[in-house]
Amino acid sequence: MGYTLCILGCGTMGVAILSGVLASLDGKAAFAAPQAKWESHTPGTTTPHTLEDESLPSRFIACVSREESSKKLSTAFVTAGTLGRSVEIVAERNVEAAREANVVILCCKPQLAHIILNEPGMKEALDGKLLISILAGVTISQLTGWVLPTTTVVRAMPNTPCKIREGMTVVSSLSPSSSMELERSIILNIFSSIGRCRFLEEKHFDACTALSGSGPAFACIFLEAMADGGVMMGLPRAEALELAAQTLQGAARMILQAGTHPAQLKDAVSTPGGCTIAGLLAMEDGRVRSTIARAIQVATERASELGQPKK
Repeated sequence: MGYTLCILGCGTMGVAILSGVLASLDGKAAFAAPQAKWESHTPGTTTPHTLEDESLPSRFIACVSREESSKKLSTAFVTAGTLGRSVEIVAERNVEAAREANVVILCCKPQLAHIILNEPGMKEALDGKLLISILAGVTISQLTGWVLPTTTVVRAMPNTPCKIREGMTVVSSLSPSSSMELERSIILNIFSSIGRCRFLEEKHFDACTALSGSGPAFACIFLEAMADGGVMMGLPRAEALELAAQTLQGAARMILQAGTHPAQLKDAVSTPGGCTIAGLLAMEDGRVRSTIARAIQVATERASELGQPKK
């Protein structure tokens, strides 16, 4: 029972996704059944399966472009399989792997999508299957132009923290069809195994790429700056980094788990005449808010250019 999952272009993100899916099949019930509302899923919650094994993969294929990469993946996945599961790693055999799969995740570089999907026999190999693209800037319109009309195409945008199963993935909405419930369950099961998953219209994807995809880098700049401030005031570097990282993690969890608005948390910490409000005023002097917001704007504009033909 179950379906065959294939990763085309299994690099860093492909390994992260596949590792998360494998780990979720170890009996800890990380996979959740379809929810009444397909909006968001929080990892760690469990509900009974309604589609049983149909929505869970039982065979895994990872495709790479070079034999050297194949050897590296073999080492990476030597202990990845759970409950007897293993990953088949193939090099330069994209069409063959896609032909044997039921669900294909496209994880290559955006500029290689056209080449891979136009390999001889690839259209036929993807006929009637679910193709999930995690490529920034490559639109559904472009992807559907490179496959047969019978291929279901969706976009997903996971981010780097999916490596530790703390990712945020946005998935494009599915067109209504008789198989939509199963396809939604498959998609949710895959991406909720590496963090949170939310369905949004494709028009939001460039902003999601900037906010969620590039966001960890922006957060690290802020985190590093906080640690630098601690070091400036005498804290050892290691302890300063630990304090900064845990502080940001704790604040984020209060927002996600308790539903606290950032402004509420900020106001709760800012006592009259205290050190917090003094620090906040210094940040306002430095235009921290507008600088961060502008970074999202610029990154969004850049995301819209990725995957597009160069003029």
